[in-house]
Amino acid sequence: MAKKEAVKNIFNDIAPQYDALNHLLSWGIDKGWRKRALKSIEHPEEKRVLDVACGTGDFSVAAVKAGMKNVIGIDISEKMVEIGRQKVRRLGLEKQIDLQEGDSEQMVFEDASFDAVTVAFGVRNFENLEKGLKEIRRVLKPGGKAVILEFSMPVRFPVKQLYTCYFCRILPFVGGLVSGNKGAYAYLPASVRSFPQGEEFLSILKTCGFTTVSSRRFTFGIASLYCGIK
Repeated sequence: MAKKEAVKNIFNDIAPQYDALNHLLSWGIDKGWRKRALKSIEHPEEKRVLDVACGTGDFSVAAVKAGMKNVIGIDISEKMVEIGRQKVRRLGLEKQIDLQEGDSEQMVFEDASFDAVTVAFGVRNFENLEKGLKEIRRVLKPGGKAVILEFSMPVRFPVKQLYTCYFCRILPFVGGLVSGNKGAYAYLPASVRSFPQGEEFLSILKTCGFTTVSSRRFTFGIASLYCGIK
């Protein structure tokens, strides 16, 4: 099965438990990461934003709370999108947020449509990483910013050893037990460990045409923020 189809099936299956497990297994720290990532977008009230791999819409909602007036979110998992739409309706944000089914590597939007593009914990799921990043660059306006938040692995002792034990053993066990899908929570650490991090990912952003690239590590390197300008 192609990676894209496998990822879609995984997230469709765990969609009902996704939000609760996501916040539980990250100890709620993920909410702070999103807020810090969004601070990298200047003059948010003027921005039209595309949230790629939006999932259940947490980053889209956080973007509106950070001051952005118009956010479109896309995700290949129809069940994640539906839960996200329910969340948006519950919060009364239908006028600011539009969540749609969509493929990050084949977007329907015209060139130079958005002031900023965000991706939170989804870029590692792209079947073709460079194709997805080039699509992000295509839909950005000149001078627009890509803001990519992704899991990463700590590199310093003893955080590296402690987190590896939690991330690769405890998290898959608890996630699989609660969700009923052991494969989904085994996929998570495997996908993070195989994903290019730090300077390697910045180099890929440059290859895809981004300039003024930068990165920051959050919470001892458990997550990383990457930014690039078109």
